[in-house]
Amino acid sequence: MGIKGLTQVISEHAPGSIKTIDFEDNSGRKVAVDASICVYQLLYSVRSPDGTQMQTQNGEITRHLIGIFYRTIRLISNGIKPVYVFDGKPPDMKMGELVKRSKRRAADYEKALSRAIERGEVDTFEKNIVQVTREHFDEVKRLLTLMGVPIVEAPSEAEAQCAELVKGGKVHASVTEDMDALAFGSNILLRNIFGGETRKLNVKEFNLKRVLDEMKLTMNQFIDFCILLGCDYCGSIRGIGPKKAFELIKQFQSIEVILENIDTEVFFTFI
Repeated sequence: MGIKGLTQVISEHAPGSIKTIDFEDNSGRKVAVDASICVYQLLYSVRSPDGTQMQTQNGEITRHLIGIFYRTIRLISNGIKPVYVFDGKPPDMKMGELVKRSKRRAADYEKALSRAIERGEVDTFEKNIVQVTREHFDEVKRLLTLMGVPIVEAPSEAEAQCAELVKGGKVHASVTEDMDALAFGSNILLRNIFGGETRKLNVKEFNLKRVLDEMKLTMNQFIDFCILLGCDYCGSIRGIGPKKAFELIKQFQSIEVILENIDTEVFFTFI
């Protein structure tokens, strides 16, 4: 998920495109919220004060519902109108990355289970393990519908649909931790907007137009640069990190010309 090292590169080469704002600064505006990321965040990170799962007497997990409810109330009470956008079918070109993630999760699960067995904490481990399912998303959609909050089913990636809503003038900004939204053309991206639920944290606002102006790139060049950094849709080129990628895109202007000019014996190995 996301583009490797993009936040750091923007901080270095386009610092004026990042602004720290207060949560309330978006009062009176509509925002497109990447609901899929929210659900994953809540299911994997939010716990009861004693560290256990939030659940009903029957053992049904509820923390995704509680979290979405209070996030939505906080937005609305501050005059911010959310539109929640849910992932659709992942694009075929992303399947390789999804397979890698599935293998990593399986390996992480096995390691965590082994540690739990060593400590004699298997029961606690099994109670706390969460597997995100379609049912979790359906429950969140029903909750938002009952609250009268609009939802959008994206044809594919949620952050891409958020960007389309921004480009179409339907909303002011994309609310997501995924920097892909900039590559998809969202002029305003808000990160960490929900980070202050338990402590005071400022929201980071990224302005795409200023990113392009300060980095002196066209939108097509910026997209090629993001691909060089490494994204979910293709392999990265071994030996090309953020610094080298920026140098290459500035020198050759496009991936096609870069590939015609780099030493393929050194760089042309995809990982």
